Amino acid sequence: MPTTSLGTVVAENAIRFLGHDTHQHDEPHLVYVVTGNARLTADGQEWRLGRHEALWLAPRVPHALRIEPGGMALGPLLDPADQPRCRVQPLGAVPALTEVMTTALGAAPTTREQVEPFRQALGRVLRGISRQYFPVVLPVHPAVRALAREALRTPSATLESLAERHRMSARQVQRVFLDETGLPFTRWRNRARMNAAVEHLRGGGELTAAARAAGYATRAGLLRGLSRESGVPVSELATDAVGALGG
Repeated sequence: MPTTSLGTVVAENAIRFLGHDTHQHDEPHLVYVVTGNARLTADGQEWRLGRHEALWLAPRVPHALRIEPGGMALGPLLDPADQPRCRVQPLGAVPALTEVMTTALGAAPTTREQVEPFRQALGRVLRGISRQYFPVVLPVHPAVRALAREALRTPSATLESLAERHRMSARQVQRVFLDETGLPFTRWRNRARMNAAVEHLRGGGELTAAARAAGYATRAGLLRGLSRESGVPVSELATDAVGALGG
């Protein structure tokens, strides 16, 4: 079956992935669900993706994709310079990405020359949304690093329960977070979650959807968190969050 750098060409040049076994790419890679639901396993962890949700993979990350019947996903390879912040970066549903991917699906490019404008457009969107507003770094300690990633996937999990699953004490985890990130665990997680919300907003998303993407129960909860951490009044954030946070 012929291929391009934007995906696998099937059915009158429609570009789509119908699912594939474990493999990896030398370039950064985006998995985007057009419709339906998909299950992606990457670096030994499983991610559930719904309609218009995307996940950004670094080069050489082993991954496998399974799409539920009736669903469809696109899998463009990206420019080598367009690297995610971590090996597997979930993006949620970002309107700006949806716009590019919908246009690409309709255009069905088949040559490298036709693919390149879409690849560049994806890079611009990803670079625009992925700048961290609140600087955070992952801990270096292997067990605490794994705990940190799990904490972002399960925002309701307590430090105590996470520490127990990783065979550490909460005090040990707190000490490593302070030593290696400069932040206590709770503030580190809050800042990382708010970065996910800001990414969504930069991509054209609304506050309610940004809150949901970042694991907040309500729009108001996200606004209060952003206000506490940034010092910007809630009223300004509610009116124009991206503008209030500096664009």
